[in-house]
Amino acid sequence: MWKLDYIRFIAVGVLNTIFGYGLFAGFILLKLDYKLATLLSTILGVLFNYKTTGQIVFRNDKSSLLRFILVYVMVYFVSISFVKVGLLMGVSALIGGAVAVFPSALTSYLLNKFWVFRRQKA
Repeated sequence: MWKLDYIRFIAVGVLNTIFGYGLFAGFILLKLDYKLATLLSTILGVLFNYKTTGQIVFRNDKSSLLRFILVYVMVYFVSISFVKVGLLMGVSALIGGAVAVFPSALTSYLLNKFWVFRRQKA
C-alpha cells in the first residue's frame, strides 16, 4: 500500500512541480522580479495543488484550506531564500528557482502529511 502512496506522491509532485515551475519561469521570462514571480506562481500553484495533493496523494479532501495556504506561505519563503542565495552567488533566478524545487517540495510534503492532511484517529 505504501508503494502506491509513494508513486502517487511522486506523480502528483512531478505534475505540480512542472505546473509551478512553468509559471515561475514564464513570469521570469516576462521580466518580473523573482519575488513577484515566486509569489504569483505559488498562489496559482496552490489553487492547482490543493485538490491534486488532497485527493490523489493523501486521499483526504476534507482538510483545512487555511492550513494548506499557510504551508505554501512557508514554501514561498523557502523558495525565495534559495533564489536570493543563488543571486548572491552570481547564479540566475531561473537556476536558483530550479535548485529550490527539492527543498520546497520536501517542506510541502512533510507539512501537508503531518499537519494539513493528517488522518484523524477514530
